[in-house]
Amino acid sequence: METENKKILLVEDDPNFGTVLKDYLAMNNYDVTHAKNGMEGFEKFKKGDFDLCILDVMMPYKDGFTLAKEIREKNKEVPIIFLTAKALKEDVLRGYKVGADDYLNKPFDSEVLLMKIKAIIQRKSTDTLAGSKVFEFEIGNFFLNSRLRFLTLNKENPITLSPKENDLLRLLALHKNDLMPRELALTKIWRDDNYFTSRSMDVYIAKLRKYLSKDDNVEIINIHGEGFRLVVKSEVEY
Repeated sequence: METENKKILLVEDDPNFGTVLKDYLAMNNYDVTHAKNGMEGFEKFKKGDFDLCILDVMMPYKDGFTLAKEIREKNKEVPIIFLTAKALKEDVLRGYKVGADDYLNKPFDSEVLLMKIKAIIQRKSTDTLAGSKVFEFEIGNFFLNSRLRFLTLNKENPITLSPKENDLLRLLALHKNDLMPRELALTKIWRDDNYFTSRSMDVYIAKLRKYLSKDDNVEIINIHGEGFRLVVKSEVEY
């Protein structure tokens, strides 16, 4: 199985919830190390080799943001999911800025967490290359060369994308058939999340949809309040 031997660091100060979550993940073939606060979490992180970290935001001694920052200083690649009881936009943005890959608001559906873990680990396995080395993507019948900013349909002459169109399509392609969080794109590409940058991104999404409309198999879906999903219909099971 894909999940076999994947090691997860779970840092959660609620002992009951932490134990239940650890057992649930273990039942699904993950090797889970549970720490009960941020300080203990960092000590365990330094001693282990983890495929993913799940951090509660509100913890005594050291909160999740501080812990994530310390983890990022040691390891820039390991995926981080935050668990939070309060879904304040400022907290979400702060989380992404310190290097979070995803957010879950408590209470959450454990199956959703499982799907997110699986998707993030799969994405990171390609994303490790993708950060600097992967710049070519197949999107249905389209081919994106993000280094040259060329988008080609079949063997036609390529469209030259603007820098922001290119960055946005590349980010969508890295999350192909999965959710690309709106805040992630705004933070990484626009460097800010406000009314104007959000409207600007919507304009660029509309431009990309127009380019991609030449292939009926490809679609950018708006996930209300969450972000966007670049879908290649032939690759997705409905």
